[in-house]
Amino acid sequence: MGLNDPQWGNRNGGGPPDLEEVLRKVNARISSLFGGMGRRQSPAGGNGQSPQFKGGSLGLLVIIGLLIWVASGFYIVDASQRGVVLRFGKYLEATQPGPRWHLPFPIETVEVVNLSQVRTVEVGYRDNVRNKMLKESLMLTDDENIIDIQFAVQYFLKDPAEYLFNNRMPDESVRQAAETAIREVVGKSKMDYVLYEGREQVAAAATKLMQDIMDRYKSGIVISKLTMQNAQPPEQVQAAFDDAVKAGQDRERQKNEGQAYANDVIPRASGTAARLMQEADGYKQSVIANAEGDASRFKQILVEYEKAPAVTRERMFLDMQQQVLSNVSKVLVDQKNGNSLLYLPLDKLIESTRATTTADAAATAAASAAATASENSAAPRPRESGLTRDREAR
Repeated sequence: MGLNDPQWGNRNGGGPPDLEEVLRKVNARISSLFGGMGRRQSPAGGNGQSPQFKGGSLGLLVIIGLLIWVASGFYIVDASQRGVVLRFGKYLEATQPGPRWHLPFPIETVEVVNLSQVRTVEVGYRDNVRNKMLKESLMLTDDENIIDIQFAVQYFLKDPAEYLFNNRMPDESVRQAAETAIREVVGKSKMDYVLYEGREQVAAAATKLMQDIMDRYKSGIVISKLTMQNAQPPEQVQAAFDDAVKAGQDRERQKNEGQAYANDVIPRASGTAARLMQEADGYKQSVIANAEGDASRFKQILVEYEKAPAVTRERMFLDMQQQVLSNVSKVLVDQKNGNSLLYLPLDKLIESTRATTTADAAATAAASAAATASENSAAPRPRESGLTRDREAR
């Protein structure tokens, strides 16, 4: 039966029906269902309501309340959420996204949990790294040094039932697990490793250990990321630590400078040594070749000498005289067999003498320069006493 039914009437013409008239007719219909006679005249002849009509009104209220109670069981779960249905406080099921219905309170209740929300827990500080919590941030390293670490842990949920029933204070549980994990990792590491080159490795190892702890407790939590906010020595020893760091940097700088100097000197020394070795080897080969040539020449002369000793001696004498006299600036005159008129080219003899003297002086200067260079390259000689100098002067 609709509201446009002619039986309902329409007091306002083409307008909406009167609410009081609609309620009156609904009450009449409901009272008829419960055996009432509708509106009757009272025994006194009035137009009041009978007891049966009062009973129908109460039934209507009960039905409306029942409908409202049933409608309270409807709920909607978003795509990023899961619904956890509890029956008298006991876990019943986890519902998927979409419109759902459960038995209304107090029979069943539902807890809607957001699984995609990323939650953050701060360890060692609150809201700002300057607002430190020293009880959480101070940790002992493997080399017995104390460091101050602040970090943040991000996590989300994977199992709503475990999250609701196995955790009383989820954030505090994550904070305690994070502190436990980071203390274990830092306690097995050196101070310099935690502060400098190993920060990412420390965070990764702590994340894995935290996840193992949360899985062991069946918390329904997934650790997504651990971020190091700050890692430094305690403020009380910060100045001394800075001095130690500067000293280490100076040591590395000096080592680099020494290595650079060695890289410059060693190749040059190696090249000089290789050159000297090659020169020595060349001199060795030259001496051996000359000696072998002289020996071969001597053997050949010996063979000829054994054949004709006198002729060979004469020939050798003449060759030697020619070799010696060709370098002497003297003229030999045979007065017995020669002519009385003799022409001497004095100008040529003087030029030859000067050339010979100049060549000897150049050779002497070159030898002196080579000797001076060899003495300078050698190790310094100890100072000679005055008595030694006097003896050499004498």
